[in-house]
Amino acid sequence: MAEAIDLTGDGGVMKTIVRRAKPDAVSPSETLPLVDVRYEGVLAETGEVFDSTHEDNTLFSFEIGKGAVISAWDIALKTMKVGEVAKITCKPEHAYGSTGSPPDIPPNATLIFEVELVACKPCKGFTVDSVTEDKARLEELKKQREMAAATKEEEKKRREEAKAAAAARVQAKLDAKKGHGKGKGKAK
Repeated sequence: MAEAIDLTGDGGVMKTIVRRAKPDAVSPSETLPLVDVRYEGVLAETGEVFDSTHEDNTLFSFEIGKGAVISAWDIALKTMKVGEVAKITCKPEHAYGSTGSPPDIPPNATLIFEVELVACKPCKGFTVDSVTEDKARLEELKKQREMAAATKEEEKKRREEAKAAAAARVQAKLDAKKGHGKGKGKAK
């Protein structure tokens, strides 16, 4: 197994990479602070699962650095990339401390989470380069579709004009034949 990385320098939050992300994968940042994760949490002492998103196949979403989760998660998730799966061992001072989180987590519990970072997103209303690039690509695709639709419309119009011209020529020939036939009728 991979080597454990001490993220706090005191053994309070240890991270072991279970599955590496692709090299070009993004990480949470100031511009991408919203994360979606899948996880399973167990008590280090007993191995008992106390929480998991795997049972109902859900995602847990939160904003990094806002105190929405235990400090170990804020620390560890900042070091991860989308697609990475890591085992995070959290000492009580970086989890629920001396109070625990009854009834599932006893006081002074060390917790072990297996966490998969699924996505990083900007906050609503936040402008980031990747979002701007995506919007630019979408605008370009929209322009291309509009140009294709305009070209298709022009072609349709030309076909209709060609049909109308052909119909007019046919009608002119029919009229000319009718005109030729006048006066040639038999006398009574």
